[in-house]
Amino acid sequence: MGPLRGFRVIELAGIGPGPFCGMMLSDMGAEVIRVDRLAAGGQGKRPRDVMARNRRSIGVDLKSPEGVEVVLRLCESADALFEGFRPGVTERLGVGPEPCMARNPRLVYGRMTGWGQVGPLARAAGHDINYIGLAGALHAIGEKGQKPVPPLNLVGDFGGGGMLLAFGLVCAMLEASRSGQGQVVDAAMVDGAAALMATFFSMGGFFSDKRGSNLLDGGAHFYNTYETKDGEHICVGAIEPQFYKLLVEKSGVDAAAFSAQMDASKWDGYKAELTAVFKTRTRDEWCEIMEGTDICFAPVLSIFEAPEHPHNKDRQTFVEVDGLMQPAPAPRFSRTEPEIAHSARRPGEDSATVLEEAGLTAAEIAALQDAGVVAA
Repeated sequence: MGPLRGFRVIELAGIGPGPFCGMMLSDMGAEVIRVDRLAAGGQGKRPRDVMARNRRSIGVDLKSPEGVEVVLRLCESADALFEGFRPGVTERLGVGPEPCMARNPRLVYGRMTGWGQVGPLARAAGHDINYIGLAGALHAIGEKGQKPVPPLNLVGDFGGGGMLLAFGLVCAMLEASRSGQGQVVDAAMVDGAAALMATFFSMGGFFSDKRGSNLLDGGAHFYNTYETKDGEHICVGAIEPQFYKLLVEKSGVDAAAFSAQMDASKWDGYKAELTAVFKTRTRDEWCEIMEGTDICFAPVLSIFEAPEHPHNKDRQTFVEVDGLMQPAPAPRFSRTEPEIAHSARRPGEDSATVLEEAGLTAAEIAALQDAGVVAA
């Protein structure tokens, strides 16, 4: 089992970064119990949702006092709870930090939002693209002279959101194990996206605000993607001089003409020449020439191709669970090995079992189910 075995976490079900946080924690061995909106348990097909793997589900009507009491009972034996609602929503429901931590002073209460719990925008709606826009990340991504390009929703929702919250929860749970006191973790995607931009703030005058003109944003010819003869793409990242020398050699361009690696005034011309060169061979042919060398080279693979690459297959970077290909738990550990115990559960599928473990009697569980407070 993973390194977080023995920790119990309550997840108030949401979308995007919240489920990703739950996946991260449960992959590492934490017992994560997802509180879904009330739904009929045990019916229909299980959802094909990678981010919902590895945790049980209880369906609860949080708009009823009895449903609120169910969540508070779960908090009594939990190490953490996290939610992804707008500021003030869980307080109105009756499951905010104060009542939950009153039941369990050691409880860590995680809050996942876009703008944060405080600030002029705290209560406004938003999505990943807005948070990374405000953080200074979106402005830097895109081609020269073109508009910014959203990097999927990786920077805000997942890297700067769900993963940040998982990190914050683990930090706070470790501290609580020493102090005996819980606390609130305010994880905002705008903060997380800003943190991911730290290295670019450190570049100061070496980083231009003109996208597509810098070392790592597609401005440089040696850190870029190129189309191949078959319409596929490869990517190179030959930053260091010795790697750049190898790129020049293996691509077959004139070494003397390409000698001014860091002269940004020559980058556009170099890119144009490399663009023509890389179109002379297919992606597989360039892999034969460059893959595995110190050029810092890789083919640009789709999510359907990536699981079939020999390196990913050897490392088992992707695994198939119940017929669904998905990323394996990461990172890896030498002793406490993470695992995917099961795929996504139906909302409310585990209601009775979870309530029984929380100390409710069979009669109490039946009464809650008959009243429509929890899923049957």
